[in-house]
Amino acid sequence: MKRSLLLPFMLLMTLSGIAHAEKADSEKPTRIEAEQMVYDDVRQIKTFTGNVVLTRGTLLIKAGKVVLTTDQYGYELAVLYAAPGQLASFRQKRDGGPNLWIEGHAERIEYTEQTEISKLFNRAHIQRMDGSRITDEVNGEFISYDSRSEFYSVNNTAAGESKPGAGRITAIIQPKTPPVQVPGDPASPQMQQQTPAQPKKGP
Repeated sequence: MKRSLLLPFMLLMTLSGIAHAEKADSEKPTRIEAEQMVYDDVRQIKTFTGNVVLTRGTLLIKAGKVVLTTDQYGYELAVLYAAPGQLASFRQKRDGGPNLWIEGHAERIEYTEQTEISKLFNRAHIQRMDGSRITDEVNGEFISYDSRSEFYSVNNTAAGESKPGAGRITAIIQPKTPPVQVPGDPASPQMQQQTPAQPKKGP
């Protein structure tokens, strides 16, 4: 798989600092709500359709359709499909702080339990948050995230490769610490806006 030619390598490494998802979630039961479920015991495929909501610990998934396939070793492949006119989405707490989160959406999302690789296809978006503040975000037609090596690949086509003229990806990295507003400090941007202009002195 080719790395994006439109995103500098150092920028990718900065974005890949996302911590692992909440480890305790893997020990929690999975609850799935949907309008319909079909279970193929022979092929070990469970298909949920209609306003699907999946929760496991801090993990929250919403999609129009979710297909869970269990392989011969017991690992699961989850594929999320968006409902018409919508996007499939996920949100999960991250290790490393009391209020760190990662969330994203796309038309289709694939997660392989064995490799811990997430792939987002078409109108893909991932952002990490500290509380309600977005710290980093990326957008593209394809995003691959390896949570073991903490590496991102963002591309401008859903095929997982970047092609000239196919579109642009975007990445926004916020400052590590937001500016602090100090009450009464003339240098504070907020105070500068509130300070009335001084009248001009006469000749």
